[in-house]
Amino acid sequence: MDLNKSNFSSHISQQFNQELEELKTHILSMGGLVENQVANAVTSLVDADAILAEQVRDEEVRINSLEISIDEECNRILALRHPAASDLRMVIGISKAITDLERIGDEANKVAKLALGLMEEGGAPNGYIQIRHIGNLVREMLRNALDAFARFDVASALSVAQQDRSVDLEYEAAIRLIVTYMMEDPRSISRELKVIWALRALERIGDHARNICEHVIYVVKGKDIRHRNLDIVQQQLLE
Repeated sequence: MDLNKSNFSSHISQQFNQELEELKTHILSMGGLVENQVANAVTSLVDADAILAEQVRDEEVRINSLEISIDEECNRILALRHPAASDLRMVIGISKAITDLERIGDEANKVAKLALGLMEEGGAPNGYIQIRHIGNLVREMLRNALDAFARFDVASALSVAQQDRSVDLEYEAAIRLIVTYMMEDPRSISRELKVIWALRALERIGDHARNICEHVIYVVKGKDIRHRNLDIVQQQLLE
């Protein structure tokens, strides 16, 4: 059975309904914190804001704690409620999604660390325009992936997942450009390498946002679409 808002709240136990709603609320709250962490990490780098970079790194502890507490909620529900069908998929999907959110937080932390390193070296390397652009793309992907999760929206999840290819293309173009800068000015290699690592972290954030969309589809449709062609998946799920 597909999961939707009408059957999500159809359990005999009102307490079970509340537990699932709270679980969903908690992952969305965690997602909001992670999205803000990504935005601040990018800003700290392109604006050379050391205070903001340190704030991003401090948030890592809070996000790790949230992952643990939500995972414990999932395990408790599995142990006490023995959910089946769509409810089981929802708990499993949330358990997987919080791992992706925690890893997005790790990547944001890497960007903030690189920002601090660049500030110590001094000078503004090339590539900041690409950092801001790709940062905006993956942040939008994450926001829309969380929105799809909130609404159990398969069509939106597929649309967001397909954006990952655009991010990959932008990332590849940015890397080629920065390598050109490094060849033209070997003195810039150390700084430009940090920009490349930051871009790589952002590209991975896009990958994790796509994973969250795949979890949405699993929760709603019971289909594992990992490593599958999304155009074919779209035809199969939405026809």
